[in-house]
Amino acid sequence: MPSEEAAVALLRERGFAGPVALAIVTGTGLGALVDALADRTSIAYGEIPGFPAPGVSGHGGHLHRGTLSGRPVLVLEGRAHAYERGDAGAMRLPLAAIAALGATRLLLTNAAGSLLPNAGPGSLVVLTDHINLSGFNPLIGEASDGRFVPMTNAYAPRLRATLHRAAERERIVLHEGVYAWFSGPSFETPAEIRMAGRLGADLVGMSTVPETILARFLGLEVAAVSAVTNFAAGISGGDPHHAETKAVAARAGADLARLAAAFVAQLPEP
Repeated sequence: MPSEEAAVALLRERGFAGPVALAIVTGTGLGALVDALADRTSIAYGEIPGFPAPGVSGHGGHLHRGTLSGRPVLVLEGRAHAYERGDAGAMRLPLAAIAALGATRLLLTNAAGSLLPNAGPGSLVVLTDHINLSGFNPLIGEASDGRFVPMTNAYAPRLRATLHRAAERERIVLHEGVYAWFSGPSFETPAEIRMAGRLGADLVGMSTVPETILARFLGLEVAAVSAVTNFAAGISGGDPHHAETKAVAARAGADLARLAAAFVAQLPEP
């Protein structure tokens, strides 16, 4: 697509091209990862052709290239959500651009509500699978046979294993769970949470699943980690709101930054 070509051309000119150990997308309040980068080069989404401007507070809206644990990484600070304009493919161009710039692996992060009694606010949970309850798919309208993306191992087992080793090294408790994607922007009702739990969900949120689908379509290997910001509605008195999401995510961000650094250090060469 022309805007993707223009975006990649600009980013190459600005020094963002070249192999990287990992690309990372940060969720609400999780900008501490950016502060951990050394030798950072940054550009605002608004300067990049076709990049969506995040419309949610807590999402910075910059692309960064730098080093983490001495290895090159790309960080998409903030994301556009399907609920902002009804477009589940809002992150397609940014993800296609980072793939064209040299990324082969993607770590998605998000703020999520928990249904797990032992994973309360401040916990980190690595995703093992997801349930799409949104009614959206970012590949609707895609004409090629590539749209039939296999999703059996959407969250790469070997990357999950590396995340667990990294967590053990950093003495961070890392839970596992299945993430259910609701469209948002309103939070879920207690009845919806009970339904999600009966379907097998351990976490709920309003992002990540479309990026996972797009990343697999683009050939990227995917891992994802949720920072639990609250118990989901009706669980242990949970009554989520956005201010709480941002505040608790910011506190969990330090652990997530340490986990990401240890994860990058243990990744094999791409």
